[in-house]
Amino acid sequence: MDIELEATLRPPELPMAPYPPKVITLATGGKLVVRQVDREVVPTLLNAVKPTLEVSRDYYDVVGARLYAELLGWYRHRVRDEFCLVGQIDGLLVGIVNSRLYSPEVCISLHTLAIERGLRIGAHLFAAKMEYSIEYLNQDEVLITAESPIGFRRWMIEYGLEERDGQHELGGATPYALTRELYFRNKDRLVAGERPVPKELMEVAEREIIVASEEDILEKILGVKRREK
Repeated sequence: MDIELEATLRPPELPMAPYPPKVITLATGGKLVVRQVDREVVPTLLNAVKPTLEVSRDYYDVVGARLYAELLGWYRHRVRDEFCLVGQIDGLLVGIVNSRLYSPEVCISLHTLAIERGLRIGAHLFAAKMEYSIEYLNQDEVLITAESPIGFRRWMIEYGLEERDGQHELGGATPYALTRELYFRNKDRLVAGERPVPKELMEVAEREIIVASEEDILEKILGVKRREK
């Protein structure tokens, strides 16, 4: 009976074209590999998200708690049509983004978590999931909301998003939409990266997702504010 119920509880899944990995050269000269991951790596990702649950700065706690639940729900087959991209530098996990398909035409942007700050990691990863949604999944639009002032500036203002009626499934602030027209208008300015990823960089990224220690993650997020405590 439990096996039969589990089959009923698991949502159907829409087919998704794969996201081709890319590499972005950062201001420091570091190489950020952006790639899609499957649900089997979620336990590793959760180890990186967990330290953020106690960080109130820039609403990391809200974003972290929600992202943790979304990833866990995806891992346990309780979220419909979710996808996840990660950013790695020399194998080290520096950011996570996730979204899900609401329909064959509309994508729901969920969360963007940057572990390494000051290098526009979050902005690059957000742009990558917009690229995936519009160019590879052929969505008409992506619905987006913000949970922090920095998120509002980065997404709504920087992309010139269109306000929508109703509410995003995350609740909270007014929803906005990135349409195909807006995406291609902003692409040259905001979407970075080169393909294919050099073989040696890809091998390092795929070999292992390295998660920094909790102490290092908090240091990367809080910086001076943590050292002053």
